[in-house]
Amino acid sequence: MARYFLEVSYHGAAYAGFQIQQNAHTVQEEVEKALNIVLKFRPVLTGSSRTDSGVHAQQNFFHFDIEEPIDPRAIYNLNAVLPGDIAVRSLQLVKPDAHCRFDALSRSYVYSIYNRKDPFLRDRAYYYPYTLDFEKMRRASRFLTEQTDFSSFSKRNTQVHTFNCRIIRSEWIISDGAIEYQVESNRFLRGMVRGLVATMLRIGRGRLPLEELAGVFDAKNNASAWFDVPGHGLMLSEVRYDWEKVLDSSIKDSAGIGTSNPASDVTTSGT
Repeated sequence: MARYFLEVSYHGAAYAGFQIQQNAHTVQEEVEKALNIVLKFRPVLTGSSRTDSGVHAQQNFFHFDIEEPIDPRAIYNLNAVLPGDIAVRSLQLVKPDAHCRFDALSRSYVYSIYNRKDPFLRDRAYYYPYTLDFEKMRRASRFLTEQTDFSSFSKRNTQVHTFNCRIIRSEWIISDGAIEYQVESNRFLRGMVRGLVATMLRIGRGRLPLEELAGVFDAKNNASAWFDVPGHGLMLSEVRYDWEKVLDSSIKDSAGIGTSNPASDVTTSGT
């Protein structure tokens, strides 16, 4: 039995999220259908990072098990049958116990905002034509790296044992009228990035004093935060692994798999 990591990217506008669900069109559903066509086998897929309806991904992963090694041409064939808004980037033979979710060291998201009307950004960024105090927003983003309990930034009905997260990087980037919030953490809660962005936008507009952000955390209640920014402005940009520990080079060499290696294509500093 061989285990593979399947790296995908997708434009999420047409999907109700990443993970398969009843009566909904999802990224996982399309990938499973493509694998069934190409491999004549529908594997059980495990996802690395769930994304909500409309959210995009520059990089996300599945893993699955299969009896026989996969021909390197499978990537071309998978992309030939997948819809145009989903692409397979790599297919990696990994150690039998490698897990694309639990072995991830961190995940990085980017939330994009633009304040001048631009039809070419309307499905990839949030149009927000208001004056913002970026210095206060930057101070708020730095404050997040000092926190551990993000209960107030998790949506309800989430099945987690802890709300603790370790934010590694949190910053606002401004360039040519475009605004990006870039954040990397060891884990994210459901709705967490959108909650952080919406709350910091309140601070940027002067509707929430920066000094009250600590109180939002102390409340440990999502009613104290805001989540009202659309999903289409959010993108999962990177899932980071220690590839030396994940890849099974001995099996890869013996099987002659010729797919690209994310270890050489993916930066390890977070995006």
